[in-house]
Amino acid sequence: MSLRLPFLLALLFLLGPAAGAWGDLGTLASGPSPSSFPTYDFGSSFTSGSGPSSVSQSFSNFTGSKDDSGTCQCSVILPDTTFPVERVERLEYTANILSEKFKTELSKVKEYVHLISVYEEKLINLTVRVEIMEKDTISYTELDFELIKIEVKEMQKLIIRLKESFVGSSEIVDQLEVEIRNLTLVVEKLETLDKNNVLAIRREIVALKTRLKECEASKESVPATVPPPAPGSCSHGGVVNISRPAIVQLNWRGFSYKYGAWGRDYSPENPEKGLYWVAPLNTDGKLLEYYRLYNTLEDLLLYTYAQQYQIAYGQGSGTAVYKNNMYVNWYNTRNIAKVNLTTNKVAVTRTLPDAAYNNRFSYANVNWQDIDLAVDENGLWVIYATEASTGNMVISKLNETSLVVLNTWHTKQYKPSVSNAFMVCGVLYATRTVNTKTEEIFYYYDTNTGKEGTLDITMHKMQEKVQSINYHPFDQKLFVYNDGYLLNYDVFFK
Repeated sequence: MSLRLPFLLALLFLLGPAAGAWGDLGTLASGPSPSSFPTYDFGSSFTSGSGPSSVSQSFSNFTGSKDDSGTCQCSVILPDTTFPVERVERLEYTANILSEKFKTELSKVKEYVHLISVYEEKLINLTVRVEIMEKDTISYTELDFELIKIEVKEMQKLIIRLKESFVGSSEIVDQLEVEIRNLTLVVEKLETLDKNNVLAIRREIVALKTRLKECEASKESVPATVPPPAPGSCSHGGVVNISRPAIVQLNWRGFSYKYGAWGRDYSPENPEKGLYWVAPLNTDGKLLEYYRLYNTLEDLLLYTYAQQYQIAYGQGSGTAVYKNNMYVNWYNTRNIAKVNLTTNKVAVTRTLPDAAYNNRFSYANVNWQDIDLAVDENGLWVIYATEASTGNMVISKLNETSLVVLNTWHTKQYKPSVSNAFMVCGVLYATRTVNTKTEEIFYYYDTNTGKEGTLDITMHKMQEKVQSINYHPFDQKLFVYNDGYLLNYDVFFK
């Protein structure tokens, strides 16, 4: 860089006594010509005065000259060891960034240490609880089962007293007695199979206790009624009411299988020995591919001793079982198939004349149920619609052996406005949706007389949609498939 004389003077001043080596400074101001201006080597050592000591300075070479006006000028090349200000600034900036990152990571480490200490305390507490349970000779679940047994015994005593003092029909009390007996069996089986599954049983006990109290409170106000007709008999004036639903359980395939049907096989020759069957559709709500059979209701409740079968041709929720044969709508056709439950083989298939199919006239809110098969005291029926009936419900009586149509009745009720239907003693009963928790049996058609009319019978439900209703003549119950849940209802007659 170029420096003027003042800078040189300051530099010489800093050199102190060594300045004498430069001669008279006045000579620098008015000294020799540029050609004779000396060249000094600051890279070598120089001495001040004539004494034995010397002062050493290390600078690069520089030269001087005088311009036209007589001003002395010089050029100095500073050494490479000049202080690196820019590098220091970059280093300081990088250090600040690293410091902030370190603080952030340090806070995370502190947080992790806190979480580890919390989980360590939880683990210690859990270990202590497990050790206590391992040392205890009687588990909590065993105590729970003992309490449940005591409660069930108390209910059994109460139901006995209730039967002795009940005025009028004891049908409801009998039903409660059966349910308590079934509950006893379930408790005994659960105690041996699964000692941790007591919550569902407790809920059922609470519900039964509530119903017992209601019966006991109203036993004196119930008027005497006509006893119910014999099982499988039609000596009555038709359906007059149904009970609230008894929730059996969720279907065996799970909550996602909302469409399907279930019921109990009915055979007039052996009405008490019918198998229970459950036939959930695939999640598409159309294909019936698997079904299960159970010898008893207890087996169904506990998912034990089930016989599972596979078919690949069932369609819709209109399945019915009669005399050890399952009747289904054949996939994508108007045909009906008869499946032997012993061999799981198709015995007969036959076309249902003029029947609409594949969602042409299905029930409201339920797809693929254009053809709905039903069983009652008189045998096998099919409920459907045709193009000629413009969607109104048609009822046909079938020969259960050959599936030939024996007789047909045409109604004035539009099928897609009906949520579902069932047959009792040759009378069609149709339901419709009132709200998400209630259905209504609102219409009937009597094939015995050809009369039709309206009804107003409330039907409570657990879920929003009813996929199928099957009637069992001997049990006098409705088996309802309700969004995957298996419900049943007692039927009351005039």
